[in-house]
Amino acid sequence: MAKTKLQDSAQTASTTLGAETCLSGTLRFSDSLRIRGKFDGEIDATGQLFIDPEAVVTARMIRATSVVVGGTVRGDIEAADRIEMGASAKVYGNVKTAKLRIADGVIFEGACEMIRDPSAYSPFAEKGNA
Repeated sequence: MAKTKLQDSAQTASTTLGAETCLSGTLRFSDSLRIRGKFDGEIDATGQLFIDPEAVVTARMIRATSVVVGGTVRGDIEAADRIEMGASAKVYGNVKTAKLRIADGVIFEGACEMIRDPSAYSPFAEKGNA
């Protein structure tokens, strides 16, 4: 069921980086983005991010409202609302979020920090202001 939920929610993304796409740099978006290929850089978004099972993301930092991981992520993730790791996810980095769901079979190597008061936290604020 978790895999179906991951696939269903990923289909609602307004923009998709296809399986053959290799992109590097800084991604900024405000709606939703689905990554099926490879990305290297930084993601700073106020929308939802979906990382498909075949995707590989290497990022210094991923900031988004919510992040659903089905593929491989190397780097830290901050999400104001939630982070969901599907059964095929491999996450090598620290996570910070208000809600966290980790499915059976996930590989997660890193630390987890839970946000106690999500309404007072913004991953988009300058360091020291959050």
